[in-house]
Amino acid sequence: MKKIIHQLLPFIKRFKGHVFLNIFFNLLYALFSSLAFVSLIPMLNVLFDKTTIVKEAPVWTGISGIKDYSQNLLNYKVSGFLENGNAQMALVIVIAIVISTFILKNLFGYFAMQHVMYLKNGVLTALRKDMYEKIIQLPLGFYSKRQKGDVMARILGDINEMQNSFFIVLELVVREPLTIIFSLILMFTISWELSLFVLCFIPLAGFMISRIGKSLKSTSLKAQQESGKLISIVEESLTGLKIVKSYNAESIFRNKFTRSADNILKLSNKIGLKNNLAGPVSEVLGIATIAVLLWYGGKLVLIDKVIEGTTFIAFMGLAYAILTPAKAISKASYRVKNGMAAADRVFEILHEENNLKDSPNAKDLDTFHDKISVENISFKYENDLVLKNFSIQVPKGKTIALVGQSGSGKSTIANLVTRFYDVNEGQIKIDGINIKDITKKSLRDLMGLVTQDSILFNDSIKNNILLGKPDASTEEIIDALKIANAWEFVKELPEGIETNVGDAGNNFSGGQKQRLSIARAVLKNPPIMILDEATSALDTESERLVQVALENMMKNRTSIVIAHRLSTIQNADEIVVMQRGEIVEQGTHNELLAKNGTYKRLVDMQSFD
Repeated sequence: MKKIIHQLLPFIKRFKGHVFLNIFFNLLYALFSSLAFVSLIPMLNVLFDKTTIVKEAPVWTGISGIKDYSQNLLNYKVSGFLENGNAQMALVIVIAIVISTFILKNLFGYFAMQHVMYLKNGVLTALRKDMYEKIIQLPLGFYSKRQKGDVMARILGDINEMQNSFFIVLELVVREPLTIIFSLILMFTISWELSLFVLCFIPLAGFMISRIGKSLKSTSLKAQQESGKLISIVEESLTGLKIVKSYNAESIFRNKFTRSADNILKLSNKIGLKNNLAGPVSEVLGIATIAVLLWYGGKLVLIDKVIEGTTFIAFMGLAYAILTPAKAISKASYRVKNGMAAADRVFEILHEENNLKDSPNAKDLDTFHDKISVENISFKYENDLVLKNFSIQVPKGKTIALVGQSGSGKSTIANLVTRFYDVNEGQIKIDGINIKDITKKSLRDLMGLVTQDSILFNDSIKNNILLGKPDASTEEIIDALKIANAWEFVKELPEGIETNVGDAGNNFSGGQKQRLSIARAVLKNPPIMILDEATSALDTESERLVQVALENMMKNRTSIVIAHRLSTIQNADEIVVMQRGEIVEQGTHNELLAKNGTYKRLVDMQSFD
């Protein structure tokens, strides 16, 4: 708990004004909550004719005598009306005091809740923003070992769980303890014997509740992890729905979902059973306390006559004022266990170390003048090397193609040049500068990436293309679409460039999506273009249209082409043939064909997998 609070402090400090105001109004709320029950004593005294008659106005003797002064002043005023036979007016005065006290109590309570609401919602929004910022900053390697659904569950479900459970502490941490403290002070001024009876039961209640809730946090953590798994199953099912249906695999995914949902049900029931115990346990302990108070207090009133019956009724009200917040705190302690488990998962992401940060002396590189140098690099994702002592030069204005079978390391080069990953050995340089010494933003500003999977976002064509250049004009967008061979079909759409592409661009064919992706890269107009198997997923007709678009885009531009099909690379300035992370052949299309080696064999197979 202490650790979580410490981690939350930087977020809470952003809203310290609301913290101070919440404490201030809760202080007043707690004070008037206690005074509300004490204010019943004068009313009950008037009703039961127990008012102490005071005939002389009391004299103010200082702050230390405020209790006696207030009591005598009220009795003096009420006594005047009672002696004049105006008991009704005396009753109006004491009732007005009761009503005013309760109104002030609720008014201050309202103000306190307003400020804790601003604090709670502000902190949660700040957490969400920081978490999303962290999620998009973390390198791709972080997500290769995690389910997307689990990350989504943390930013959505776990933060909501913090709101619903852990953040209830912000509402209770000041108000309820202060209510208990003020009530106890007033109770001890009325009767220290009765007060000790109440105090005996509070530690007992706390002990019993803590014993019941001990294992709640670990159960909550398991439930939240299972929720992440469930979201992953849903995400995978929707993403691969065509495959699921075409293979009649609905039952397989239904069973996976059902097992996960049933696990969540069991864990949720386990958590619920323990949560539900908080109320009854504190209620039973409260009733036991009241029963003891009634027995012992009745003895003090009826037999020992050391306390007035009217005062005892007010004391019972104060005892209730202690038991209610004590019950709220005990319930909250259960819910906090859930929130702590959720907070652990949220802060695990927030504290995740980004191993691809810009170096302290990294500089911006605004232009590209000479060449890209890949010098003796070796790289592995986990255990086995994907690239071994690999070197190539990409001069400005030239097109270098990488070909080879699956697993040869072609796409890894694209990942390393764009610095999605860092090399294990060797270095990659642009114009003689190691890319580790260049800011990632300026490095990627120099590059345009077109991947095999045409990644489009559920937005308009216009906004998808503007990702490359947010301030581009409509004319520039249309020019980019023309170069990408996409304007032909976009202009026929009823809403033109304002047409929504649908989820993952599913309103369009594969070839159309790829041409829109190319238009996005064209609009960005970077000096370096990286094409990662940009036509491999297309049919022949779509490939022809996309190939024309690619050729248009690659004119007078430095390009690294990761090739799947011969048509993409036969005009390249240099073709690099790769096998198991190493270069086996290098040269132009005709030179490599003449060698009658690996490249010739791949051409004959017409497959660069």
